[in-house]
Amino acid sequence: MARTLPDHADGDQLRTQAKELRRAAAGGNPTALSRVREVLPDAAPDQLTLRDAQLVVAREYGFDGWHELMSKVGTRDVNERELHRWFGVELNNGTWDMIENVLGPDSPAGDKDQVLYGAYAAAYHWAQVGTVANQCRGEYLIHAAAIAVGLPDVALRHALRCAEYAAQRPDLMTPFDLACSAEALARGYAAAGDLDAAAEHLSRARELAAAVGDGDRPYLDGRLAAEPWYGLAT
Repeated sequence: MARTLPDHADGDQLRTQAKELRRAAAGGNPTALSRVREVLPDAAPDQLTLRDAQLVVAREYGFDGWHELMSKVGTRDVNERELHRWFGVELNNGTWDMIENVLGPDSPAGDKDQVLYGAYAAAYHWAQVGTVANQCRGEYLIHAAAIAVGLPDVALRHALRCAEYAAQRPDLMTPFDLACSAEALARGYAAAGDLDAAAEHLSRARELAAAVGDGDRPYLDGRLAAEPWYGLAT
């Protein structure tokens, strides 16, 4: 199924196309199944990962893979620095979207891998062009991805890095960043089994959350309430 990439193609729209294809194929939609089989003839619909669906979409637009498609969208009229920034934003948004809307207990291993790859890649691109605050947020994303895929030791390691960046330049951090940094430490320590340290940092996260503006507060409250807390009383 050949398709023409629109002149103003948007990464979010392309990711949505891939997610819709994955859902439709898993639901047995004949058209979706036909599209998948043209690219992945041996794919099992109930085991189709988001990466598989992205590959199908990319091939339909005439690209070898998802990275090539995203590069084409991202390199239109941008220089190298802007490209790093573009990929940082796209990978950050796409990874959070997967953590919050795609991953579940029965998610295929490929989707879990993609969350980790996306988080590390986002942090890499922001390290090239971002501030200490961007690097802090990149470490927070990696910690969240590690929690989502069940890697507590990795989560704590990056939560500690997140806290190091926050302490290094507190003047560049927003109240939201500082509260998230404390929440990352709390969840990381809880995942590692140190519930005393986790409780201390969770208390600090709640104190810092009081300074967060109304626009970001509901999201932060949702993060603080979200499982898993590994037995920590919240």
